[in-house]
Amino acid sequence: MNASAELLKELKLERNRTPSTPPPSPRGRWIGLAVAAAVVLAAVAAWLLLGGEKAPEVRTAPVVAIGTDGGASASVLDASGYVVARRMATVSAKVTGRVKEVLIEEGMRVEEGQVLARLDPIDADAQRVLAASQVSAARSQADSVRAQLVDAEANANRLSQLVGQQLVSRAQYDQAIAQRDALRAQLVTAQRNAQVAGDSLRIAEQGVDNTVVRAPFSGIVTAKAAQPGEIVSPLATGGFTRTGIGTIVDMESLEVEVEVGESYIGRVQPKMPVETVLNAYPDWRIPGEVIAIIPAADRGKATVKVRVALKQKDARIVPDMGVRVSFLESAPEPGEAEKPQGVRVPAAAIVQRDGADVAFVLGSEDAVEQRTVKPGIAMGQDRQVLSGLKAGETVVLDAPETLADGDRVRMADSGTD
Repeated sequence: MNASAELLKELKLERNRTPSTPPPSPRGRWIGLAVAAAVVLAAVAAWLLLGGEKAPEVRTAPVVAIGTDGGASASVLDASGYVVARRMATVSAKVTGRVKEVLIEEGMRVEEGQVLARLDPIDADAQRVLAASQVSAARSQADSVRAQLVDAEANANRLSQLVGQQLVSRAQYDQAIAQRDALRAQLVTAQRNAQVAGDSLRIAEQGVDNTVVRAPFSGIVTAKAAQPGEIVSPLATGGFTRTGIGTIVDMESLEVEVEVGESYIGRVQPKMPVETVLNAYPDWRIPGEVIAIIPAADRGKATVKVRVALKQKDARIVPDMGVRVSFLESAPEPGEAEKPQGVRVPAAAIVQRDGADVAFVLGSEDAVEQRTVKPGIAMGQDRQVLSGLKAGETVVLDAPETLADGDRVRMADSGTD
């Protein structure tokens, strides 16, 4: 009986006892990890959509140090212009005629007085032959009158002796004297006619020489405008008649002309040092100086023309090239204390906050730091900053009005420009 009772106790269910939990399967563990990863990705996406869009998109630029090379220092003004030749000529013949030969090609160097072309001289030669014949005729007439005068003078001398001896009448003697004086006058006229004929011959010879076109100065031929067989004329007659043989440029007279706005012309002074950069060679900086400021303004463009001399001569510099000119501050005199140079930044980097000039410097994690700066002189499209910024830092351009110290920003995509 006791044994049976014990067996019955063992078979009784305990209501308060929790059943044992089976161990989790590997499949369930992977499902849990996937759910957790999905939650994290959803949180990141929500931050990018909500928090990321709040960061403004801005452009940036580096802070550049202003160097002192011992020469001219900072640029006070930048301007664009062109290379021009102070001495350039389109060479033409002095007379109208047909081109016989052209002796030049583009790029050829010619010396002063060198023959460039010849016109057909048939008309000029004929005029010279006619003038030479007229000279011969005038000289022959003068010789004839001179011979008659010799005879008349001898006759007058004989009659003067005879009239003294009363062997001839006084009337015959007076007639001989009158004839002698008339022949003297005729000789003077004949000699002057011969001189006029000689002058006409020299003019005719000059006409022949005018059919030869020569270089007025030494230079380089930049254009060949005529070909053999064409008619050229020094006057613009229209039609197919050309007015020039070619164009010559004196490369030693090359200079730069720039147009400076009226608002900034006060910064430019004669003899001011400049630095010229050709658009074709952006890494080549050519020193120069201001020659003169043309005392006339362009009403339509509100600009004043400035002539700039190039201190380096090179075959790469040719007329009508585009250039960029930087007008520089004069170098300090020996022993003179150098002015604080500071750094230069684009003018768009400096904005106003509560009446002060500030700039936003890009820091770590794309957060900006607001700094109070002390601006200096304008340097073209840049601005000198005397304090508040250091070379090598990055500043925000055109900072939005809502941008504040510590805000995060996003960089503008440069590929969209």
